[in-house]
Amino acid sequence: MDPIERLSSREVYRNNWMTVREDDIRRPDGTTGIYGVVDKPTYALVIARDGDRYRMVEQFRYPIGLRRWEFVQGTAPGTLDGDEPAPADLAAQELREETGLRAETWQVLGQLDVAPGMCSQRGWAYLATGITEGEHEREHEEQDMHSEWFTAMQIEAMIGAGEITDAQSLAAWTLLLLHQKNFHA
Repeated sequence: MDPIERLSSREVYRNNWMTVREDDIRRPDGTTGIYGVVDKPTYALVIARDGDRYRMVEQFRYPIGLRRWEFVQGTAPGTLDGDEPAPADLAAQELREETGLRAETWQVLGQLDVAPGMCSQRGWAYLATGITEGEHEREHEEQDMHSEWFTAMQIEAMIGAGEITDAQSLAAWTLLLLHQKNFHA
């Protein structure tokens, strides 16, 4: 049984990428309240590795007003009511769209929750290897995006310098390091 019971829910905003709803709730002690929730579809994040280098993308992130380096990631717009692609298919699609890369081998690194205190979105992190280059197929919203290869040392220096701050990218990097540690142990 969930410790918080949803009594009612109403949608207060919707676009192709998200909905915002307000739920009337009852807590375990019987008191009532309101909970705001951002609903977004499942996302996929891809760490593309080619030898000792990793592909990242940089783009302007409007909500924070800054350009940021991240691993490839995204959702399928217009899938809020279900009909989402399988996470592995979404990962391959995002990698191709954002970088033009294709991968021969895919490994699941783990599942990530974006901000579970306010958002229902969950995602899957993948390691993509066996890379071949191609032309990107970016969406209109990604027109300012570009991508580059980095070594692990460069990525970790960028993390330490605060140049990579995307929580999903940081969490996926941690999953990759754990995967490599367990794989080589």
